[in-house]
Amino acid sequence: MQNVVSGDIEGWLKEDGIGEVGIYWQSLPSVPVRAQIKIKSDITLAGLPWFCAVFEKLAPELEKSLQPLNEYEGRELKAGTVIPLPVSLPWGVAITGERLALNLLHKASAVATATKALVNFTNPAGIKVLDTRKTTPGLRALEKYAVTVGGGCNHRFTQVDAWMIKDNHKELLGLKGAVEFFRSLNQPYKNLIVEIHTLAELIEARELGVQHFLLDNFTPDMLASACAKKRTGDFFEVSGGINLQTVKSVLIPGVDAVSSGAITQFPSAVDISFKFQPESV
Repeated sequence: MQNVVSGDIEGWLKEDGIGEVGIYWQSLPSVPVRAQIKIKSDITLAGLPWFCAVFEKLAPELEKSLQPLNEYEGRELKAGTVIPLPVSLPWGVAITGERLALNLLHKASAVATATKALVNFTNPAGIKVLDTRKTTPGLRALEKYAVTVGGGCNHRFTQVDAWMIKDNHKELLGLKGAVEFFRSLNQPYKNLIVEIHTLAELIEARELGVQHFLLDNFTPDMLASACAKKRTGDFFEVSGGINLQTVKSVLIPGVDAVSSGAITQFPSAVDISFKFQPESV
């Protein structure tokens, strides 16, 4: 993961006008400062590897010296928690990396916090929380990592990690045609997942040998009927508007997982600040 993080950071710094040789930030005072991460809302903290990597990219001599911060990764923290950085930073490095580092920490922590809240509902029922490909372009690695920090599970990183038959496949090819098309690609190691909208379609997919079903927008009654007829080897994943308000209605015995785009698309904001002052103060 370190190579992925480092490559991302370099691109984002360039986006922020820094680049490999930044005349502006390199001319800033190098007076050492003591810095703190201040938690201002109840959160599951995530993204510290990215946070640290920003400052390490700007000041390579800091490499690994910020790593003790990672002990806070994944912790559920209350508003008012203060996390001091283990070493001082040059003021120019701190002021230059502040916004990028905080943006990444905010985004990851928001995803982890939203995921954790959903996991707290599903875990007692033995149901896993899965993410989706509904991620922010350029931030998929960060967001999917944050899902795991919050206790969720990663589904597909890319559309070719597993074959998923959705509405638009069936509109053109039909269910049987779509199944035959993906099987004709001669990649039997890839899982075949079929999005299902009716009980009749579930039966049809079963007859085609499908075992992983994405039960999309099923009503609780439809879901109960499907689970009552579940066969050994079937995997039932429930999708469609899954969030804290709707998840209770799908916690039905027989459901293996729920998938939620909301945890990465629009998690509630979290509040974190980064403050520093001269070391001599």
